[in-house]
Amino acid sequence: MKFSIVVPARNEEKFIGGCLESIRRAADPFPGDVETIVVLNRCTDGTERIAAAAGARIVREDAKCLATIRNAGARQATGDILVTIDADSRMPESMLAEVDRALASGKIIGGGARFRPDRRSLGILATMAFVRLVTRLLGLAGVSYWCRRGDFVALGGFNEKMIAGEDLEFAARLKKYGRERGQRFIALPRARVTISMRKFDHFGDWHFLRTLAGRTNRETILRWRRGEYSEEDRRFTDEYFYEWEEDKKN
Repeated sequence: MKFSIVVPARNEEKFIGGCLESIRRAADPFPGDVETIVVLNRCTDGTERIAAAAGARIVREDAKCLATIRNAGARQATGDILVTIDADSRMPESMLAEVDRALASGKIIGGGARFRPDRRSLGILATMAFVRLVTRLLGLAGVSYWCRRGDFVALGGFNEKMIAGEDLEFAARLKKYGRERGQRFIALPRARVTISMRKFDHFGDWHFLRTLAGRTNRETILRWRRGEYSEEDRRFTDEYFYEWEEDKKN
């Protein structure tokens, strides 16, 4: 198997069909060489039925920790290349081909992808500009991570001490790991993942800059990397990542 795609999912029946269809199209150049692993997290809707009908392998992990959820899928992977994508995102058709070319060069350790929102507003565009600036300054990329499975295992996967921010922390470790081997961490040059703005629909178009960015300062991130969380931290991450109700407006 060449590719293993890991998709965390909690009550994603509205979105996961589109995500899996986008993976199927991206997999067309690699017939029989792409497996999709959907990690069900406390699902009570039709997510499992839709994923199974699309031919995805099903894994269950009930932890309120995205690092643990993603790692549960990665442990079941059989592909040489591991890719993660969220259930409410859409993979561009060229993505897996671009990942394959990058890794085949031997010069790239792995990376992330550029992104575009599925709708736009002034608040969303300001937030996207902020996120792009921060990741560029850090020399990182996000949204959908990819690397050789052997390198993922060597790094220990995502940091399960972290209840948020585990993706950028993993990217930073992967970048350092590659630099030690003379390899680069990159954002794919052409493939852009379409990301859902449903949390902006729910929390407001300015919520990230008003609330989330204020919480993710350097001191907080350093505490989180050490696995140190206050009760307020946990309430906030539960509300924002693990327990928020899409049909209930603030």
